[in-house]
Formats: sequence, structure tokens, C-alpha cells
Amino acid sequence: MAERVILAYSGGLDTSVAISWIGRETGKEVVAVAIDLGQGGEDMDVVRQRALDCGAVESVVVDARDEFAEEYCLPTIQSNALYMDRYPLVSAISRPLIVKHLVDNARAHGGTVVAHGCTGKGNDQVRFEVGFNTLAPELDVLAPVRDYAWTREKAIAFAEENAIPINVTKKSPFSIDQNVWGRAVETGFLEDLWNAPTKDVYDYTEDPTANFTAPDELVITFDKGRPVAIDGRPVSVLQAIQELNTRAGKQGVGRLDVVEDRLVGIKSREVYEAPGAMVLIRAHEELEHVTLERELGRYKRHTDQKWAEQVYDGLWFSPLKGALDTFVQHTQQHVSGEIRLVLHAGSIVVNGRRSGESLYDFNLATYDAGDTFDQSSAKGFVQLHGLSSKIAARRDRGAVGAQGQSDL
Repeated sequence: MAERVILAYSGGLDTSVAISWIGRETGKEVVAVAIDLGQGGEDMDVVRQRALDCGAVESVVVDARDEFAEEYCLPTIQSNALYMDRYPLVSAISRPLIVKHLVDNARAHGGTVVAHGCTGKGNDQVRFEVGFNTLAPELDVLAPVRDYAWTREKAIAFAEENAIPINVTKKSPFSIDQNVWGRAVETGFLEDLWNAPTKDVYDYTEDPTANFTAPDELVITFDKGRPVAIDGRPVSVLQAIQELNTRAGKQGVGRLDVVEDRLVGIKSREVYEAPGAMVLIRAHEELEHVTLERELGRYKRHTDQKWAEQVYDGLWFSPLKGALDTFVQHTQQHVSGEIRLVLHAGSIVVNGRRSGESLYDFNLATYDAGDTFDQSSAKGFVQLHGLSSKIAARRDRGAVGAQGQSDL
């Protein structure tokens, strides 16, 4: 049997062309593996058949929607993960799952090489290859788009010359990656930072003014950091994301226009749509404000940022990210309760919080009758809290005085 290449197959131009190109250039058979991450669009049976029509010896479709939601989106929610405080890791959290299934299929189908369609400018080449090197270092990696300098024009020409059955023209303006967690759009006229996104950029969200007179108020219930109900109706993590994608999307929530620092050292403009992701992260973060002790919450805000950076940088399988996962899980023990929020005109406004694990004590917080806070203890606290600064300032004033005397 000929050697086999296990290709991460999206069904688009580059990976469809790659099936034929790899076969011709290397003499190896190609097994195409497509992962259903809730991206919508084409029927996955159509995608499977296209891979076979393009020359794959086998075509596999993996329904990983629940796995993606439970094992990748949920940790992202619990880590309140936003790279540069903005990007909800739409593509970054999907890559390690794709890597996992490619490695599984390499072992199941006798593959010795894994292949992806990433360019040399992006982050995904790192996410894929670091993942492969971690989970299956014995596999070789092939990256034809990067290593052989494919351009979109070359890929289209190759498809036309070799009668590859894919309907793509040179008029397609954007590069798009999407899954149930969100949608990432780049290239085309968006590469000019002064150009505003036009309505054809968006798909998951409506114009924020479209339902201006009909705001949507809802309640999200969490149990130990996990969304378990919306408006009292039980939901799985996947169902929570899907429902909020629809409801928040109708309100124009989750549109992000970002210039981000790529891992490879360049800045890139990306337009994201992540309605469900942004609502869930916002609600979860608010519940943590209610249920996490002050120092734990303060420290976790730092680790949340580090978790996001590790994932963005392709280090999902790293020791540090694994240790952070353990820490995050420990912090979620008391993150249970309900958050009420309003989705309106592109905004998320929290207007209610309720938790049996709350650290908010009304009798301590109130300024009205029933106040149980002993204000007489505050004077000593203030004096001690600022004592070290007071001593340092006294020293510095003395140094200034001494300096002034020496100048006379």
C-alpha cells in the first residue's frame, strides 16, 4: 500500500487543490479529514464527496460539535479568555481539536504524514505543527501552501487546469474561518485599516440597529462555571452557544474589528463575529465578580490573560497551559448562580446577579439601617494600609531636603 497523507480538509479551495497536488507531487495517497465544529454552511456529506471527487482515497467527516463545546469552548468561558482583551480565540481553540483528530486518523488509516493548508504568515501553522510535534512527533508534516508559495491565483489556475471540481472564482474577497464559537474574516479590502467593514462581511450577526426597538433580556444559569440553563430551560454547552449565537446575533452583539499581534511578529486586521462567545464570557466573568474572593479573583484575571496567550500562541498542549487548567478548575467550585442581562443594539448590559455562593453581604454593603459594618475599625485599617507608603514618602522628603541643603 502506498504511503498516506492525512489532510486537514475544509472543503475550500486550498485543501481541495492540495488533494490532487499532493498525489501528483509525492505519489502518496491522501485521506481527507473534515471536522464538523458547528460551522454551518455546506452539508458535510457534500464536503465528504467533494474530497473523493478531488482524488482522496478516503474521506472522513468527524462530528465534533459537542466535543468542541465541552472540551474547548467551556474552558475558554471559564478562563474568560480574550486575547489582547478582545479576541475570543475563534480559530485558536479549534486547532488543537483538529490536530487530535488528524493524529487519530493517521493511526487508524496508516498515515505517515499529516498536512494542512496554512500560509507562512499566520498563527495556524504554529498551532497545527506544535500540536503534531507534541501528540505524534513520529509524523512528518506537509504544508504545501506555505512551503511551495501557493497564491490564491495559482490555486485557482491549478484547479482549472486539472478539472478539480470546486466552484471558486477570483472575485471571492475574503478569507473566512468559522465554527460554532465564532467567525473570523480577513484579507481583501479589510487589509486597508481605514476601510470600514461593509455589510457583506457579516453573517452571524445582524445590523445592531435592526432590532433597536426590541431588546432581548435573558437569564443565564451557571453551575460551577458551566452554563446549564437559559431562561430556566436546561441546555448543554453546545446548545447554550447556539441559542446565544441566534439571540445575540439578532441584536448585532459580538462584532469585533481588531488589529491584533500575530505570533509571527506582524500585525493583522481581523473582523470577528462571536455573539454567543461574547455573551457567555461576559456573563461568566460577572458571576465570578460575585462569587470569587477578592485576591483569588484578582490573581485569576492575570492567569486568564496568560491562558489566552498560551492558546493563541499554539501551546494548548503545553505544561503551563495544563497547570493553568488545573488552577481554573479549582476556581470554579463556587461559580454558580444566575446572571440577567440585556442584549440591545450591539451591547451586553448586565442588570441582575443572583447566587447561593455569593460573597456579597447586603448587611455589610448597605448604608441604610441594618448596617453591620463596624466603621470604628476602619481608621486603624487605613493607617496601617498606608503605613509603608507614608514611611517611604517621609524618607523621600528628607532626601529632597538634604539635596536642597547641599546645593546651597
